[in-house]
Amino acid sequence: MKYVECPEERSGAGTDLLLFLGGGITGCSDWQQEMKNKLSVVDVTLLNPRRKNWDINDPTMERAQIEWEHRHMTRSDAILFWFASETLCPITLFELGKWVFRPKKLFIGCHPDYKRKNDVIIQTELERPFQKVVFSLDDLANQVKDWVLLKKENHFVRMEDQPLPVQA
Repeated sequence: MKYVECPEERSGAGTDLLLFLGGGITGCSDWQQEMKNKLSVVDVTLLNPRRKNWDINDPTMERAQIEWEHRHMTRSDAILFWFASETLCPITLFELGKWVFRPKKLFIGCHPDYKRKNDVIIQTELERPFQKVVFSLDDLANQVKDWVLLKKENHFVRMEDQPLPVQA
C-alpha cells in the first residue's frame, strides 16, 4: 500500500490503483487511519484528505483543501465513502450525491448509528441498484480488497465498477 495525505499531491499517472477516502475529517474519529491499517497489505494507493495541520482561521487553507479533494477524487480510480456516527457529514453527503451519478467505482459504508443512514441507503439504491452499502469499516475494507484482487487479475465487472445505464 502507498499513502498520500493532503496537502501532498498525487497525479493520476501510473499503474497503481488510486482510492480516495471520502468521509468526515472534523468532529469524528480518525477512521481514515483505521482504514489505512486495514488496507496496509493491499496493492493500492490511499488518498487521504485528513491533514495533520489544519488552521481553521486560514481561508486560503480551506480553499486549498476543497481543491485538493476535488482534484484527487477526480484522479482516483475509486472513492470510498464512510459516514461516521459522530456527525451528519454534510459535505460527504454532497460529494456522494455528486459521484453516485458518475461512472466511478464507489464503496459506501455507514456506521450503524449514523443518523442519515436510511437516506444514504435509499438514495444510493435508486441511482445504483447494485451498489452495496455496508455498516462496518471491516466490510468496507473487504470490498476494497476484493476489488483490488479482481483488478490485478485483469477482470472488469461492469456492475461493480460502474453504474448501469438508466433505461428509458
